[in-house]
Amino acid sequence: MQDTNPESMFDLERYPLADLESRRIQELVFECRSQLEHIGAVELPGFLKRDAVGKLAQEADALAAIAFYNAETGNAYLEAIDPSLPDSHPKRKQETSTFGVVAYDQFLAESSIRKIYESELLLNFLCKALGKKQLYRYADPLGALNLSVMRKGDYLRWHFDQTDFVSSLCLQSPENGGHFEFVPMIRKRGAENYAEVAKVLRGSKEIVQKLNMVPGTLLLFEGRHSLHRVSTVEGDRLRHVLLLGYDTKPGVKSSAYLQFLRYGRTKDLALENTQF
Repeated sequence: MQDTNPESMFDLERYPLADLESRRIQELVFECRSQLEHIGAVELPGFLKRDAVGKLAQEADALAAIAFYNAETGNAYLEAIDPSLPDSHPKRKQETSTFGVVAYDQFLAESSIRKIYESELLLNFLCKALGKKQLYRYADPLGALNLSVMRKGDYLRWHFDQTDFVSSLCLQSPENGGHFEFVPMIRKRGAENYAEVAKVLRGSKEIVQKLNMVPGTLLLFEGRHSLHRVSTVEGDRLRHVLLLGYDTKPGVKSSAYLQFLRYGRTKDLALENTQF
């Protein structure tokens, strides 16, 4: 899918991104900010047109062949294990995640997926919806835009994010499983609520909410305080989700360590011959 105007892929009747002062957008911005404040998540279904979703999913299927697959074992806090803590502490609980990632530098300039990420309409809308004075695209040549690819048996463990927000676009759902599950605002600054976190990690579903991630949906999520995971993927159809990287400060990049952990290489080892 090449030489496509990214604006033609957005449902601009439902989401008039070109007119941020319109009544519809103002109502939408209010709804987004309210839901983010109270539950840390907001879904915008049908953000992408149905025909665009199908074509983007085909592009994602082709890119999946060059995804870097890895198995990561760790805790929900993305921190080193502290052996001084008791075994029952949630920071001692470890799980293994398995998934594939296509890095930003693996998308050609004419890629339709890349054009969506680089759209000014989308950037300006997200700035409003998230209540930020200014947003910048990540300067990271690997992490600015990622395609998350999950196959049968893949699983993303319970964790908290280390960023204030994540924006993602679902392109394809698996046949079964692969649900986005989260516990809204289970911790706050200065109040970790370890007892409730431990219950969820032990398998309690009492306070867990689930999003089905219907293709074409834009998800805005505040994951620093909301525990979340992706349940095990079932069936042969791949789960494709775009992860769109933005920050409130310009020039933000990942460390070489984090790049190597996620992509199996750093920006200095860019694999130009693996571009799609």
